[in-house]
Amino acid sequence: MSDEVKRQVQANFSKNKEAYVTSSTHKNQGDLDLINEWLQPDQSWTVLDIATGGGHVAKALSPFVGSVFATDLTKDMLQNTATHLRTLPNIHFVVADAEALPFIDESFDVVTCRIAPHHFPSPETFITEVERVLKPGGIFLMVDNVAPEDEDLDNFYNTFEKMRDRSHVRALKVSEWKHLLCSASLSIEQELTRKKTLPFPDWVKRTLDNDQERLNVECFFQDADEKSFSYFSIQKENDHIQSFSIDEWMVKCIKES
Repeated sequence: MSDEVKRQVQANFSKNKEAYVTSSTHKNQGDLDLINEWLQPDQSWTVLDIATGGGHVAKALSPFVGSVFATDLTKDMLQNTATHLRTLPNIHFVVADAEALPFIDESFDVVTCRIAPHHFPSPETFITEVERVLKPGGIFLMVDNVAPEDEDLDNFYNTFEKMRDRSHVRALKVSEWKHLLCSASLSIEQELTRKKTLPFPDWVKRTLDNDQERLNVECFFQDADEKSFSYFSIQKENDHIQSFSIDEWMVKCIKES
């Protein structure tokens, strides 16, 4: 990752390390159950969870696989997560950059990454690294927020995400992800696009301490045009934003042998 972006990511996630453990969005059990359902994990597997954050995916998979390497760029975040998951001995914690993984080629049966790639400055390098560390026939499962294909809606979405979180780089469109996956010989086996509703107050407070900055984000929503207001299902109550919905893409790929 570029040094400037890397420092911003580390600062943001160090400051908010506990919020990502307790976040209702990140610990959603329905999402985690679906990951297990799609993967059908095996006790022989060695799994890599990239940008583990609060460790929710690592925790969900650990009872069903041999070992999980939970990695994150931010040491403070990873240390906090390791403390929460200290009773799970088959999870190993490694400080690692998603775009420069410290593992040899073809090390893992499965690689997962959930609600993180929009923080990566070089998604193509990330995907290249995933393909490199996966064994032939291995599985890559990714879940992330994605931008609409419409350029205006894409711009609206990525603008408010950046206002709320300086470590946000860009949420890609599904079409852009598919291009990167195809270029890396990762064949899509299963995919799901769905709407994810976020509680605005919790979402904005997770990354912004300053009341004026929070107000700026809310005003940006309040000033949305009709198309954006409708697409993102922005809900108001007593003239305040209460919730909105974004697109999330879940994809399961197989590395070609």
